Amino acid sequence: MNQKAINPKLVEAIGYLGSVLSCVTFIPQVYLTWQTKNVESLSLLMILIVNFSCIVWLTYAYLIKSKPVLVANTIVLTLSLMLLYFKLTF
Repeated sequence: MNQKAINPKLVEAIGYLGSVLSCVTFIPQVYLTWQTKNVESLSLLMILIVNFSCIVWLTYAYLIKSKPVLVANTIVLTLSLMLLYFKLTF
């Protein structure tokens, strides 16, 4: 595909849409865990992997100056850190 034919605004919009969808996936779990205080089914290993993954993605996003990746992973890291806090305190 010819790179010049790709609209940069469209590419940026697709990036932000992916960012929003990535963030939305964590909201129901954070809300449910906060409401019920039930962390039994949460995998500590999964939460730790998500946190580490977000840190790697944030580093990458910073280096390539990708706002959509930076925004998404900042939000996902925040939500994942909330789950980690819940897992360790509830």
